[in-house]
Amino acid sequence: MSKNLTTRSEDYSKWYNELVVKADLAENSGVRGCMVIKPYGYAIWEKMQAELDRMFKETGHQNAYFPLFVPKSMFEAEEKNAEGFAKECAIVTHYRLKNDPDKPGKLMVDPNAKLEEELIVRPTSEAIIWSTYKGWVQSYRDLPLLINQWANVVRWEMRTRLFLRTAEFLWQEGHTAHATKIEAVEESEKMMNVYAEFAENFMAIPVVKGIKTETERFAGAEETFCIEALMQDGKALQAGTSHFLGQNFAKAFDVKFATAEGKQEYVWGTSWGVSTRLMGALVMTHSDDKGLVLPPNLAPIQVVIVPIHKTDEQLAEITAAVNVLISDLKKLHVSVKYDDRTTQKPGFKFAEWELKGVPIRIAVGPKDLENGTFEVARRDTLTKEVKPKDGIATYISDLLVQIQADLFNKALNYRDSHITEVNSFEEFKSVLNDKGGFVSAHWDGTAATEEKIKDLTKATIRCIPLDSVEEEGSCILTGNSSSRRVLFAKAY
Repeated sequence: MSKNLTTRSEDYSKWYNELVVKADLAENSGVRGCMVIKPYGYAIWEKMQAELDRMFKETGHQNAYFPLFVPKSMFEAEEKNAEGFAKECAIVTHYRLKNDPDKPGKLMVDPNAKLEEELIVRPTSEAIIWSTYKGWVQSYRDLPLLINQWANVVRWEMRTRLFLRTAEFLWQEGHTAHATKIEAVEESEKMMNVYAEFAENFMAIPVVKGIKTETERFAGAEETFCIEALMQDGKALQAGTSHFLGQNFAKAFDVKFATAEGKQEYVWGTSWGVSTRLMGALVMTHSDDKGLVLPPNLAPIQVVIVPIHKTDEQLAEITAAVNVLISDLKKLHVSVKYDDRTTQKPGFKFAEWELKGVPIRIAVGPKDLENGTFEVARRDTLTKEVKPKDGIATYISDLLVQIQADLFNKALNYRDSHITEVNSFEEFKSVLNDKGGFVSAHWDGTAATEEKIKDLTKATIRCIPLDSVEEEGSCILTGNSSSRRVLFAKAY
């Protein structure tokens, strides 16, 4: 199975696309730019969703659901947001089809069914949500309003890639309203930290926390906080964003509240989201030329057990021993699959589960039963060892914790070794082309210089790291003064 996978060194993009399809995560659909997420891929997304949902609720947020369609006039109310998404919008203009009189068996748009007002298929939900909040917020007693929704959105991308960039994708979007600017900024930072904690503790992906430049900022936001990750090919991937919206949307939709003193004031807003592009990040951070490598905390199947037998009697004996192990593993909250299919040979099963990234594989044969042992194989290191059956469940549970930590540390070592400081434009270009990764460099703070560097190198400022320190220097392109370094990279 995996032997047919293009290698990363041969063609990283082709390797990624093949892996997503062959590992049964997703496939292209009959709708241009849209994907079908297959059961195994969706099981991973469900685990992501469950953990994030838990974290949101622990921080006081509640789930709601808002319409897919946004009236055009409502969408236009906050100008910067509307302008920012205008080129990606899908629009509904009619509400009915009819038989085409000139083409039997075909349908046409009914010209008499034109909508009085066109509807935008949501690319993001600020407009519809803030128009709703106007009716929900009257007093300071109604604040803070902490709402999240799990939904799909449509952004009419011309160049698509499974999970990373599709015309329709799944995500969550939080939208909150606060009485003060301080509270809203704190909320924006808090949710960025929630995303960072999730990425590092569950996805085993180290991230850089930072803020976006004005050019890269979310349309309609006053500040965008972000987490940036680094993929194995040296390209960056924006893994999550959290936006301080100021009072922009509150003013656009007239969302006011009465203060304790009886004054009318506009609320302060935030929005924040992550999407199924996290699936792409998961694949590209850990996987290898044999297939997926999944961190145990997000693997739908953490342990797969494969019996090795020649006769039905041997299979029955192995199954009896395996059932005891499965029971012990489930008591330790380990998800396990017993692959006792008789239609496939053990070698096929090994390759299949290797391709699908199951963290631990256990093989059991007649000799193992005689010796009271199990063969344990790690997917991340491709190593095997024979362990006694006594205490095996606890050993497996501990090993999963170890694998999770090892995957994070491996990714962290790669990331840290691919943050390179440069002080000249020649050095900047050399590192981008030869090494890749994050390039830490001085920038003069102007949008013109940022755009020029992007035009010349295809590298963008991924973020201004929150932990960056003031350091006098000169912009790598213009030589103008700079007070701190920012992180550049080529990105997805």
